[in-house]
Amino acid sequence: AMAVLQGSYSCICLVHGVGTVAFRDPLGIRPLVLGKRTSVEGDEWCVASEDCAFGPIGYKRVRDVRPGEMIVITEEGELISKQCAESKQTTPCIFEYIYLARPDSVLNDIPVYNFQLGLGTRLASRIKETGWDIDCVVPVPDGSRPAAIQISAELGLPYREGLVKNRYVGRTFIMPDQRLRELSVRRKLNAMPAVFEGKSVLLVDDSIVRGTTMGQIVDMVRRAGAKKVYLASASPPVRYPNVYGVDMPTRKEFVATNLSEDEIKDVLGADGLLYQTHADLIAVGTELNPSITQFEDSCFTGEYVTGDVDASYLAELEESIRVAKRDRAGASADRSAISGMVVAATPRGK
Repeated sequence: AMAVLQGSYSCICLVHGVGTVAFRDPLGIRPLVLGKRTSVEGDEWCVASEDCAFGPIGYKRVRDVRPGEMIVITEEGELISKQCAESKQTTPCIFEYIYLARPDSVLNDIPVYNFQLGLGTRLASRIKETGWDIDCVVPVPDGSRPAAIQISAELGLPYREGLVKNRYVGRTFIMPDQRLRELSVRRKLNAMPAVFEGKSVLLVDDSIVRGTTMGQIVDMVRRAGAKKVYLASASPPVRYPNVYGVDMPTRKEFVATNLSEDEIKDVLGADGLLYQTHADLIAVGTELNPSITQFEDSCFTGEYVTGDVDASYLAELEESIRVAKRDRAGASADRSAISGMVVAATPRGK
């Protein structure tokens, strides 16, 4: 089946009379990790989309499930591995490291936290060249904190938590429509005048996709008294649809579509805007794991690693009923294919 299926997938299922079955697409676009713990009954195995799920339940990371590999944990607790499809190379989704994965995860032998620190280091070197008069560095919580901390350290500027997050509101990127996202931003974040009053601030975010949320944050920070608001994105501009599990199927919803960085800056209402370069983004990943020479980065480049996504496919997708009415003002987004962290464990002898 893996030789026939196209696209990205990492699956965990329970099969009656067999046990736990887990498998990953031959390109390794989506993550899947194997864990183990040892009890008085012997070894017990666990599979999850991210290894940060292992610690709280007493498991330790063993390795990534290999691209094209199937893992079976029998009802008796025996681990069986079989390579079901040839894998010429691992091409993980780079958006996992930017936004989707938790910072305490290790995916494809790349620590997500170290990856995000690397993004901050690369971005800081370019911020130095702008001449911006920055008083402090402020992250847009939560995903941008590692990059913002590193930028602050590299620039020798104070790091400040100026946006206080309401922990009872979910991530706005994955909310089903724009009206809910805009309402949730106001409920989710509060800008502190004690941090922003009279200051020129650098706001750091992990990514800027639609821009509607960031536009509201810039306005919020100005109302809190900021003199100037500069923006730095730890990832490049999102300009192309993602068709491998992140529901971003139409270019109409991206703020960067057909706009220059100066034009995007004006749309967002900022005094300056700087994106990570694509070359620096890839360099961070390959430095942490040199065996990975290519990432799935189609939302930045428009190049699709499965080789079966072309202009006609994307045009058909944009014209489909599901996305025909989507735009920046009313787009929906979810992680239906990779929502949350999927965990399955089969205790020995049970």
